[in-house]
Amino acid sequence: MTPLPLDGLRFAFGTLSVLPVKVTRWDREAARGGMLCAPLVGLAMGAVSAALGLLLLALGSSALLAAVATVAVPAVLTRGLHLDGLADTADGLGSGKPAEDALRIMKQSDIGPFGVITVVFVLLAQVAALSQLYGDSWARGATAAVVSATAARLVLTLAARAGVPPARPEGLGAAVAGVVPVRGAIPVAVAVTLGAAGAGALLGSYDIVRTVLAVAAAVAAAELLLRHCTRRFGGVTGDVFGGLAETAATTALVILSMNV
Repeated sequence: MTPLPLDGLRFAFGTLSVLPVKVTRWDREAARGGMLCAPLVGLAMGAVSAALGLLLLALGSSALLAAVATVAVPAVLTRGLHLDGLADTADGLGSGKPAEDALRIMKQSDIGPFGVITVVFVLLAQVAALSQLYGDSWARGATAAVVSATAARLVLTLAARAGVPPARPEGLGAAVAGVVPVRGAIPVAVAVTLGAAGAGALLGSYDIVRTVLAVAAAVAAAELLLRHCTRRFGGVTGDVFGGLAETAATTALVILSMNV
């Protein structure tokens, strides 16, 4: 049998990206390994996003165009699933319906007004923040792309921790809900934070603080949303995971764009 670490990587990249990675196991152990490896998916996506942004800048494009391209890469590499999850979560929360009805609304294929508005504003915030960062420094923009994408997947690891129930008995949310022990999630969070600090150190001493704050704020914003969704829906779904990722990415970018 394939070693579990490789099964976890396959699970992470096979479920959280469109990369042609075959998921060979779909059990709780593989899901645990996959969710612990989720930040690695973010790191890879962030690196690709930053590379495209820097390439466009090197070819003479504007900071705005580079920002749009950087934001587009994660959307493409996830087939827009996280944005779709954000929209569905917004529709479910905005409906004001009881949990069962809200979950039914979230499963519908169409996107309601709450979802549309939320996605538009989130994408605008991400592009605006990255445009400012690229305008300030190419290195700051690239670093922000990597840090935000990694933080966005870190919150998935934390949301899959023990004690967080699934809202439905089926789907990705049920497959990964509660699979990560808290003692396993904490070292991953520490590693991502230290990695972000290391990336910030390449830019300057203040950027160490800024990147750490960005990761902390991303985790805090996602945790608030997670708790609200758990109260409203009775647990998490795949859509909620998508909403958490986009919330974390946006929060991190906004913090990183602030020159205070």
